[in-house]
Amino acid sequence: MSQFIKRLVVGTVAVVVWAMVWVELQERQGGACNSSAVGYKAPLVMSGGDPYIRALMRTISASESNVRCPYSVLYGGQHISNLSHHPDRCLPIVAGPNIGNCTTAAGRYQFITTTWQEVSHLYHPHPEGFPWHRQYSFAPQYQDAVVHAWLSDPAAWGADIPQMLRDDRIEDVLGLLSGTWTSLGYGIETNSMSSSLPDIYWRILQEEKLASAW
Repeated sequence: MSQFIKRLVVGTVAVVVWAMVWVELQERQGGACNSSAVGYKAPLVMSGGDPYIRALMRTISASESNVRCPYSVLYGGQHISNLSHHPDRCLPIVAGPNIGNCTTAAGRYQFITTTWQEVSHLYHPHPEGFPWHRQYSFAPQYQDAVVHAWLSDPAAWGADIPQMLRDDRIEDVLGLLSGTWTSLGYGIETNSMSSSLPDIYWRILQEEKLASAW
């Protein structure tokens, strides 16, 4: 009987370890993207949070990463599988005022490497490594968590974005953010989605409020 119990314990431990490794691998690779939803229609991976900020995050995605599987997309449309860190690939810019330069923009919110490092230092919920050499996972839930915390911080923007959204000032918010995300309609690189963003925001907001029972 004791031998049976030993084998049972060993087997159980092995299953638990395998499950932990699998979960870690999925996180580092960004998880499997099985959704056919494109851009803003794809739900956020993070759970909870302010429905107004969540709607704004999906609106940003409408102009910055209007593709299937937005969390793994690089500038230009190529996808990556390893999201254990920001990919930091500088790809040639092929249109707009910065043509001829390159950009490291990646993920649902098209973070360039330096911006990701700066805001992750402030808002990433689970940094890894040593205090003097932090590593920041680029997994989908952390992309969401960092952006949600960043947009919610009045000190970061010199304005209370959550309150502005509650005051129905989405156009003012998009203008405020256009220095960071230049495709939001008030920046230097508008696209086919830019003019539709306020309407998209209002539609998404209703979804998010219903989902959160606000």
